[in-house]
Amino acid sequence: QLQLVESGGGLVQPGGSLRLSCTTSPSGFTLEDYAIAWFRQAPGKGREGVSCISSSDGATYYADSVKGRFTISRDTAKNTVYLQINSAKPEDTAVYYCAASKDAYLSLVSVSFDTWGQGTQVTVSS
Repeated sequence: QLQLVESGGGLVQPGGSLRLSCTTSPSGFTLEDYAIAWFRQAPGKGREGVSCISSSDGATYYADSVKGRFTISRDTAKNTVYLQINSAKPEDTAVYYCAASKDAYLSLVSVSFDTWGQGTQVTVSS
């Protein structure tokens, strides 16, 4: 059964950068076969879709709140999907989750994804 593991979270100053990683455990699954999305959930708020990358053509999609600041990418050799956070804002503070789907295409709807990681905390603060 596919399991996802996020890493790379931490404390970053406003305007700073951070790179989150999403990989599989165990390593027998190929993330390239799945659409991967990043979601986040801030304290007291609902889960928000941030970005996704398709399995078929590598197309990407971003929420308006992060467009131009976040970049999602795949490294097929490392079987990892990244979320690069630049120009971080305090409102980016949240637990970030990666999620996988065999069927979704450029979707940021959480019910489209059936495998989720445990999450990694990102805190943007001076």
